[in-house]
Amino acid sequence: MAKLDVIIAPDPRLKRACKPVVRVDARVRRIMDDMLETMYAAPGIGLAAPQVGVFERVIVVDPARADEPPRPWQLANPVILWASDEMSIYNEGCLSLPNHWADVERPARVRVRYLDRDNEIRITEADGLLATCIQHEMDHLDGVLFVDRISALKRGIILRRLAKTRKTAAEKAAVPH
Repeated sequence: MAKLDVIIAPDPRLKRACKPVVRVDARVRRIMDDMLETMYAAPGIGLAAPQVGVFERVIVVDPARADEPPRPWQLANPVILWASDEMSIYNEGCLSLPNHWADVERPARVRVRYLDRDNEIRITEADGLLATCIQHEMDHLDGVLFVDRISALKRGIILRRLAKTRKTAAEKAAVPH
């Protein structure tokens, strides 16, 4: 496995829609494994392929708390078949928007169809943090960030701070030591 570089917003690659996976084979399983390693190292609870520069419909999530054993999910071509009318609000963050959080409202429960790491079609129902995490990562597959689901004012503040951080880091890197 290999730890991958996470793309940080604002970066136009994060707005790209992803293509479906034809088949979960050794190549896709390697991407899934590398994504899990990257997510755990960050540390995070979810990661979508476009966040690491792979523009295919692949996500990994693990909502287990630090004191619980890992419960990784690896999903290719996830599709929401049903979403509850009941909504929930979670304070979401994102590895592509480090150190920024906002309350996001999403359906409390979802039914999702996907290909697992053995290329088998699975259907699962998720609620709570798992449902939120799956929806958050699936948004990435369509070029949607959690900040696209909050007010324009809050989104602008977060994106300006990220751009300033990126500019400052680039300026420091350009100065000879």
